[in-house]
Amino acid sequence: MLTPARTLTIAGSDSGGGAGIQADLRTFFACGVHGMTALTAVTVQNSLGVTGVHTVPPEVVAAQIEAVATDIGVQAAKTGMLATAAIIAAVAGACDRVHIGQTIPLVVDPVAASMHGDPLLAAEALDAIRTLLFPRATLVTPNLDEVRLITGIDVRTRSQQRDAAKALFDLGPLWVLVKGGHMRDDAECLDLLYDGSEFIELVGPRYDVTDTHGSGDTLASSITAALAKGNDVVSAVRLGKDFITRSVRAAYPLGSGVGPVSPLWRLPDAGSFFAP
Repeated sequence: MLTPARTLTIAGSDSGGGAGIQADLRTFFACGVHGMTALTAVTVQNSLGVTGVHTVPPEVVAAQIEAVATDIGVQAAKTGMLATAAIIAAVAGACDRVHIGQTIPLVVDPVAASMHGDPLLAAEALDAIRTLLFPRATLVTPNLDEVRLITGIDVRTRSQQRDAAKALFDLGPLWVLVKGGHMRDDAECLDLLYDGSEFIELVGPRYDVTDTHGSGDTLASSITAALAKGNDVVSAVRLGKDFITRSVRAAYPLGSGVGPVSPLWRLPDAGSFFAP
């Protein structure tokens, strides 16, 4: 068999399986790429929220990145929860050494808090996100809460969404995707892509669902998979937008809290394959 495109997620683990590295890996699988991991933190987490975080030593995070990149190879990478400024600095250094963010596309999802509001990024790490990761990013994919933390802009309208895209672009990434899922007064779900000169509006339906855990991870990892397969940024983001729209529509309840979006829609007869 031919070896599939190889993707790397640099992120934290979700013990509930709905977000983080677990969401990235199942999205990679559904997109037909080989997923690899550099674990940054272990969270104690279920559908109700996060009750504990244990970080991985920065040098171990960097070693994971270099181990897979120098042997197996990486066609595209993404970051998720990075937890501390020291881990972010280690990730930036390791990525430079193996050319991630240079000849290899890097998608930065600046995860700062869980969907329940639990902090996943230490306060001092926000500066490291701005100064170390954004200038290395091919694409950044913040939601509106993350936009506010990074730029100070509280986006409530489509005009403010454009202002936020400009402010984020000034921090150094090649492309910015300002996600509009949290702009709940808007009847549609508008994600805004910007390259410093042109705005591209990606409009999708807004589904009346509460099970949206892992939506940001799933979008970023599906874009990463598309980049690994050779798509340009615009095409990759369009494919990712379609993937997350279908995954939200396929979301399922889990536990007593918020269930995950589901990339299982990509698998034919996923619910019946092993059924008796």
